[in-house]
Amino acid sequence: MITPTEQRNPRTLAIDAVGTTEILTMLNSEDARVAGAVSAVIPQLSKLVDAAVEAVRAGGRVHYFGAGTSGRLAVLDAAELLPTFHAPDDLVVAHHAGGMDALLRAVENVEDSVDGGASDAAAVTALDVVIGLAASGSTPYVAGALRAARSVGAVTALVTSNPAAPLADLADIVIAADTGPEVIAGSTRLKAGTAQKLILNSFSTTLMIKLGRTWSNLMVDMVATNNKLRGRMLRILHEATGADADACEEALAAADGELKPALVHLLTGADILEARRALEEAGGRVAIALGKLGAPA
Repeated sequence: MITPTEQRNPRTLAIDAVGTTEILTMLNSEDARVAGAVSAVIPQLSKLVDAAVEAVRAGGRVHYFGAGTSGRLAVLDAAELLPTFHAPDDLVVAHHAGGMDALLRAVENVEDSVDGGASDAAAVTALDVVIGLAASGSTPYVAGALRAARSVGAVTALVTSNPAAPLADLADIVIAADTGPEVIAGSTRLKAGTAQKLILNSFSTTLMIKLGRTWSNLMVDMVATNNKLRGRMLRILHEATGADADACEEALAAADGELKPALVHLLTGADILEARRALEEAGGRVAIALGKLGAPA
């Protein structure tokens, strides 16, 4: 049976016979369908987030497994969690079929290796959550990883654009965003890839929020790895507290460049050591720390 992403799209049959604007309009019109497909799987995505939060709080990790576009999107999502949320390197781990060599160019046969997926999943434990990404829902590499993860008792999930994904039986949670036929038949870097990006964005961002790595809608668990990020940290302190630039600079310096204790210090008047202690007792969640120190959350 031909998967939905491999079918020809009746709305784009003449895409090679129209002008540039018409091609772009077709692409944009198809892209507009993706958000609705992702919206339809929010209940399943919510279950996955809650499972991941529980796993991480118990000492587990989240693993992504994918090949080709799916694997590259997984690597991108995991890599962005450090500068954005100061997430530990091993909290969300991306496994791409073929490793680093396959990120820039296709490597033959790696996505067809069940053993490769199983081998890359060797470090998975029963505490972990394993998420396989496969637009077709049938990638052998992902099958090997999911099967290996299930054998050790990990929670397994599948992100796909095929509602009838063959790998669904290997997943405790199936997130099937039905994006339909691609603009160019089989080119899953288009709508299916966009759906995966949206799902990964939503999953990891919500995970970080639930783990206390934001306060309100502000990034308060950042690392100032460059001048742009340091400037953003100072703006966040100013926006959140109303303190002037000098006070924000002083607070950030006193906190050794850590935003959370500087924020709690400015909002409560507690010294940095007291702010750190409150944050530690609150599991890093600013709102709870503020409550412990008698300030409105």
